[in-house]
Amino acid sequence: MNIEQKIYKKLLEVPKGQITTYGELAKAVGLKNGQRVVGKIMNKNPYPVIIPCHRVVMSTGKIGGYTFGENIKIKLLNDEGIQIKNGKIMDLENRVYRF
Repeated sequence: MNIEQKIYKKLLEVPKGQITTYGELAKAVGLKNGQRVVGKIMNKNPYPVIIPCHRVVMSTGKIGGYTFGENIKIKLLNDEGIQIKNGKIMDLENRVYRF
């Protein structure tokens, strides 16, 4: 299994209504300081929504990018009950999924 597959598989563990960060996801697959690698892999996700890359956000709570644009990412997160204000996840600490 290559690193992309490991990351996508690990991301499937994050349930609706929760998010993870690029850094948390990197650590979960053994990539030390691999946030940027995770970001690049999310950008290449061949199955957005099925592999829920919209649930990956920045450690600061900013939502980060999304293939279909930030407004779609915000809508997908809102539909899962995640509130966003000024481009940041509300109640971040209680929303982060720990692997």
